[in-house]
Amino acid sequence: MSILSKELIEIIEAADTLKSVVTVSRSGVPHAAYKGSLHVEDDRIVFYDLIQSSQTNKNLVHAIWFDGTIAISLLTKDKRSFLIEGKPVKSVTAGKHFEEVYRALQEQKGTEVDLSAIWYVEPLRVCEETYAARREEEERKYPYIRHMDRV
Repeated sequence: MSILSKELIEIIEAADTLKSVVTVSRSGVPHAAYKGSLHVEDDRIVFYDLIQSSQTNKNLVHAIWFDGTIAISLLTKDKRSFLIEGKPVKSVTAGKHFEEVYRALQEQKGTEVDLSAIWYVEPLRVCEETYAARREEEERKYPYIRHMDRV
């Protein structure tokens, strides 16, 4: 069973959701990149990397080789925020599906567009980061921790 709810899948699939993939270099430097192609296939998060030498691509290769994780940050049109921790599990760089996606991207964005890889990420944990949701969770988990002015 997927940890992605139907509502979250709809948020991921929405064209007006800002979608950022956050990776870490092998020296520990974080890198965030917006990925409008981010979507869900078979309970996995999928997105396209268009530049072979991109920092995202380098970091994802390192993560897949060394069992690393990434973060996916979502911001909805109504300003709800979500964080998904995931593990890159597959990179497709050739074959029939790759060619189909490549052609579709070129039809959509023009023939100057390249496709370096199709990345598949297994979601491990989901957290709503919207202030109201986080505050409610904190008050539920830690009912005795309060600012002095609220006591």
